[in-house]
Amino acid sequence: MDSKTIIKINQLNKVFRTEEVETYALRDISFAITEGEYVSISGASGCGKSTLLSILGLMDIPAGGEYHLAGNNVVDLNDDERAMIRNRHIGFIFQAFNLIGDLTVEENVELPLSYRDDLTREQRKKMAHEALSRVNMVHRARHYPSQLSGGQQQRVAIARAIAGNPTIILADEPTGNLDSENTDMVMSLLDKLHTEGATICMVTHDPRSAECAKRIIMLADGKIVSDKPIALQRSVA
Repeated sequence: MDSKTIIKINQLNKVFRTEEVETYALRDISFAITEGEYVSISGASGCGKSTLLSILGLMDIPAGGEYHLAGNNVVDLNDDERAMIRNRHIGFIFQAFNLIGDLTVEENVELPLSYRDDLTREQRKKMAHEALSRVNMVHRARHYPSQLSGGQQQRVAIARAIAGNPTIILADEPTGNLDSENTDMVMSLLDKLHTEGATICMVTHDPRSAECAKRIIMLADGKIVSDKPIALQRSVA
């Protein structure tokens, strides 16, 4: 049985225009991510990887091409439709954590779930508690982000991303604000989530973090220049 395709994009383009200049941030990008994959999108600063992740996360719109997420054609959706699919299918992990300072850890994790009308308050609290348990942060549930270290804040951000059982986790430079010890901790946690069945797509410029994935898509100047499993990448190097 074929693996279920989570993300499929074909000939995706993104163009930034001014009165005098037309710049292609992405040009003819095509690839698919299947259920259970752990993919890194890597490349030098300015190669287009963050733009690509914004489009994959339904926070930006391509200039052309096709994008299917969990079987849905999402290119032509309106803002409300995009927000609904984003909330149900995507868990985000950000470089800057993006936790709300006046909410507790538990409230931060529960917040995205509050926009889902199919969940009761009791269900939301249970899902938040289970997510915090998976990242070993239940004991900090009533603390505030300012009372946590950077590594702990990123653990909470990961809990928030996985609490709603998303179809895919999108991680944008998840270790960019962390020291080496906390970087190892976060990458180990992502590997654990992948082992448990999570589908992960991570953007990073750090080769060491990229190699924690099972497949690397390399971008340069807005184009895919390589798309290979990690083992094959190493054999060619």
